Amino acid sequence: MADTGTAPPLLTARGLGRTYRRDGGDVIALHDVDLDVHAGSLVIVRGRSGSGKTTLLNLLGGLDDPTTGSVRLDGEPVSDMDEAARSDMRRTKIGFVFQAFGLLPILSAAENVEIPMRLVRADPAARRARAAELLEHVELGARARHRPDELSGGEQQRVAIARALANRPRLLIADEPTGQLDSRTGSEIISLLVSLVHGDGIGAIVATHDPAPLELADRVIELDDGRIVSDDRR
Repeated sequence: MADTGTAPPLLTARGLGRTYRRDGGDVIALHDVDLDVHAGSLVIVRGRSGSGKTTLLNLLGGLDDPTTGSVRLDGEPVSDMDEAARSDMRRTKIGFVFQAFGLLPILSAAENVEIPMRLVRADPAARRARAAELLEHVELGARARHRPDELSGGEQQRVAIARALANRPRLLIADEPTGQLDSRTGSEIISLLVSLVHGDGIGAIVATHDPAPLELADRVIELDDGRIVSDDRR
């Protein structure tokens, strides 16, 4: 488990809320959430479908705007940034992993991992070297030339994780990363995430229904109707 000590949090959210306007009335998806994520720590977010997990992750990652409250990453006010600055932050400081692997079918595993580096115009030789390094890191070095349809679900998710790490992000956000995997493969993916978080000093927040990763987390919060109803700090 991570030792956060007195280091300031990597990510802070204060009074975070999100309300969606609907013809039949407002829907409060998230209400007054406070949350810290430290470098080198894994935070698990639990809750039934519709509890606000994805809304929370979208706000923390700058994919959506809060109705109330604020988000800061490395001290920078994410919620106050314009879209250009927020887009740049997502490319360079945040890695995203989703339930749907999101790999481009016409590209090899290595080429998929290179995509974020192409977006920041990294040197081609550096891109290839980094992709090779990351695929070795997730134990897929021998599968670098394989396309997604030649990989198992667990292998595809490992490629997606490698892609999320391509630009050396400070924060990893994963939304149901084991949702399409069997329990054994899902446990392997969570163990991989834990080793990356603790080994590389990345902060991570993972939303999941899977009970398996709970004992590996540094903190487990549970959402219900958009509110934190339990907060277990290990």
